Amino acid sequence: MAKVKMSKKATAVDMTAMCDVAFLLLTFFILTATAKQPEIVPVETPASTVQVKLPESDLAIITIANGGKVFFGVKAPDVRIKTLELISEQYKLSFTEEEKKRFSLMEEFGVPVNQLNGLIKLSSTDRNNEGVQIGIPHDSLDNQLKEWVRAARNANAEVNEKQLNFAIKGDAKEQYPEIKKIMDILQEQKVNKFNLVTGLRGE
Repeated sequence: MAKVKMSKKATAVDMTAMCDVAFLLLTFFILTATAKQPEIVPVETPASTVQVKLPESDLAIITIANGGKVFFGVKAPDVRIKTLELISEQYKLSFTEEEKKRFSLMEEFGVPVNQLNGLIKLSSTDRNNEGVQIGIPHDSLDNQLKEWVRAARNANAEVNEKQLNFAIKGDAKEQYPEIKKIMDILQEQKVNKFNLVTGLRGE
């Protein structure tokens, strides 16, 4: 008996719904993404196999660039503003509301306090030009970094009612005595626990 041959029909999949979903996801990621701020100075961190993430909040970062320049930054914008207000009271400086708002957008900075007004007025591109930010003084005669650390801790305690965490981001080419100097500044203020920022290295 002869077999009945079934006619083969071409299968078609409607991809309209998948395209809609793909474009919706793409639009969502574009609208919710935040642009990465350019670094003030390029810092090549030492390699490590330890994988411990930095805290997402209540964090201040001290960056030590090659050459001993020190930069300071606080993650939370509202804590940045309060820190600036405390520093302005201590050093008898004045900042307008607009200047405070512009300062709250600066992730890190590295100038003496008497140059802070001029730095805030610059655009973000001009701030990152080489030679504009000479670093925060942190020697025994003029230890402004110590005052920034103290002000940031007090500001975070007042705004968030939490203890501020610290991370040290040092250049791999930097000499250890410079890193040790920053650690001593933290330990003078009873900050004995802090993170060291490193790059990931394979086992």
